[in-house]
Amino acid sequence: MDIKLFDSELKVMGVLWDEGDTTAKHISDVLKEEIGWNMNTTYTLIKRCIKKGAIERSEPNFMCHAIIPKEEVQEAETTELINKVYDGSADKLFAALLGRKKLSPEEIAKLKQIVNDLE
Repeated sequence: MDIKLFDSELKVMGVLWDEGDTTAKHISDVLKEEIGWNMNTTYTLIKRCIKKGAIERSEPNFMCHAIIPKEEVQEAETTELINKVYDGSADKLFAALLGRKKLSPEEIAKLKQIVNDLE
């Protein structure tokens, strides 16, 4: 993915990914409720996402459509995290995540299945 989205832009994208195509006003209403942003802030971020090619706008009603799928952004952000914080080592990230808390037997089984599927 060539588009770099900032955390604030990801909040806008998150509304679209959760709710599907919707109006800029609805995105603004959701983000006002969730994080207290005013309409101008949200509209500015929507326009930035449009300029970057992450959102497509159509009329009527300033309808917004996410062009970039959530999975693509998650993949790019994960790769960046691994490269930036874990020296490009996915196993270091994995070890750090596993060391953070006690895992339930169900979570351990799920992780084993993920690893088995990779082999």
